[in-house]
Amino acid sequence: MEVRIPKRTLAEGLGILERVIPSRSSNPILTYLPIELGNKGLVIKGTNGEIDLEVHLPAETQGEGHVLVPAQPFFQIVRSLPGELVEMVIKNVSSTGGGMELSSANFRTQLSTANPEGYPELSFLSQSEERLPAAKLAQAITQVRYAASTEEYRAIFRGVQLELSPKGLRAVASDGFRLSRYDLPMHLVSSRKFVIPAKSADEIVRVFKDTEGEVSLGVGEGSLTLIGEAVRMSVKLMEGEFPDYGRVIPQSFILEATLSAERLRESLKRVAVLSDRNNHRVDLLFAQDRLEMVSEGDYGQGREEIALEAVGEPQLMVAFNAQYLIDALGPIAGTVRLKLSGPTSPSVVESVEDPGYLAVVVPLRV
Repeated sequence: MEVRIPKRTLAEGLGILERVIPSRSSNPILTYLPIELGNKGLVIKGTNGEIDLEVHLPAETQGEGHVLVPAQPFFQIVRSLPGELVEMVIKNVSSTGGGMELSSANFRTQLSTANPEGYPELSFLSQSEERLPAAKLAQAITQVRYAASTEEYRAIFRGVQLELSPKGLRAVASDGFRLSRYDLPMHLVSSRKFVIPAKSADEIVRVFKDTEGEVSLGVGEGSLTLIGEAVRMSVKLMEGEFPDYGRVIPQSFILEATLSAERLRESLKRVAVLSDRNNHRVDLLFAQDRLEMVSEGDYGQGREEIALEAVGEPQLMVAFNAQYLIDALGPIAGTVRLKLSGPTSPSVVESVEDPGYLAVVVPLRV
């Protein structure tokens, strides 16, 4: 079996797989890279038990077959190749293994290969009727991912919930102290809810964020399959769905303030430097035309004032974990609208320019 493929094409394909294939595993065969040759080009695959990934690459091939190569050495070699073209000659694989001769420009090397028998079969659902722009899917996940819990005991909150409906796509994440929600209006066929583990959601974003065109979604028993033009990906889903998070989003407010998201975010970062190291408390004192932020900790006090437009209560003081509020402001590029329901009640953070984004942050008790 022989392959001729541009180095850039091969390196980009391996870059998609590199974070999925483990460098160490209780099942050593998972540390190998399956390579398949056919008349349509080169197919490379990998799995870590939670994510199955398959990448199709255009290449000149002779012969057909499967082989396993040690993934980490192969990744390192390809990245450092001196030429623009990579040539691979794969010897017949037997039960005792075979070999791959790899060359590029003046570089030559030989890698041991292994028989693909025993490598777990990757599982992909057939293509679904549900299709949506790949980059938009990645965008929706990215906007909410920060709010997912990192604590083992938080169970379902360690994932990102995707909701499909005829109205469009919704992504939701929460750790119990804050919530983020992002809506993308579009025409979808089905109505489904499922929760993707946060780490798997990160891989979906990494693989599809720069993808042009659409991706199809197929939801099966405990798994989600995403199919793009050159990539197939399957991730295991978490059991269950989020509680009724709509109940924690307040509907009435005593004060609404509008100001630059970037200005507020940068001010909070400065003031929070001297905040209490345990809860990162920053007090926000709202007036009709200004906001004063105050923090105090072991090393001193921080204070800053910025202008805003506010309607409602003439004065209001609310204390937040500064990092939670900074995270909620992260996805907002322009103007933020803060909607406050009281000093201890949940507050809403909205993007003025992007009505799809909404976050809820619970204040610290004074």
